[in-house]
Amino acid sequence: MRALMQIEVLNDPDTVARQAAAVIAAAARQAVVERGRFVVAVSGGKTPWLMLRALADDDMPWNNVYLVQVDERIAPAGHADRNFTHLSESLLSRVSLRPDQVHMMPVESADLEAAAMSYARALAGLSGSPAVLDLVHLGLGPDGHTASLVPGDPVLNVTQADVALTGPYQGRRRMTLTYPIINRARRILWLVTGSDKAEPLERLLKADPSIPAGRVRQTASLIMADRDAVAD
Repeated sequence: MRALMQIEVLNDPDTVARQAAAVIAAAARQAVVERGRFVVAVSGGKTPWLMLRALADDDMPWNNVYLVQVDERIAPAGHADRNFTHLSESLLSRVSLRPDQVHMMPVESADLEAAAMSYARALAGLSGSPAVLDLVHLGLGPDGHTASLVPGDPVLNVTQADVALTGPYQGRRRMTLTYPIINRARRILWLVTGSDKAEPLERLLKADPSIPAGRVRQTASLIMADRDAVAD
């Protein structure tokens, strides 16, 4: 398999999570030295929650770290479907961050379109206009989706906004970062684990535009995958 992006194959999801935490911590330290802050966008998923637990114990310049979300389900505060619920349990309960360092997507708003625009403005306030995030962490679904950029949804065609809303997917609408802001990121870190990811991972490595993940920029991208996710 050949691709512009780098890939590291590790034994299991636990090892992927620990190594990914180390990559993020190193990127954070470099960003703080170079630019004074580190703005990182995190996705959901079982392996990412393990990664965030490991990150809580890593050598992070926490005073200068700003957390934002890649995507979020439209669900009440504290709901098990919410990525922020698990982010809080995995990381925020273990490290001390100021309120201005944590930016959850405002999915409880009565006006979700306005909320998406407000979140985009917040990202610009953190990382410039247009917003350039230091690191975006992405996952890969069995159907080739990443973030909440899902097959067949009009959100795939959004080019004039950094944050947008999806239609229903697996029972929930979502708020998500779009291709423009993801593709402007200084670095993209993929976590891919499990045998059900083998086929979409092959397509991702070929930058196959027929899956949503294949339309993400490949340069400055690193995939950390377990052995089950890598086709023979």
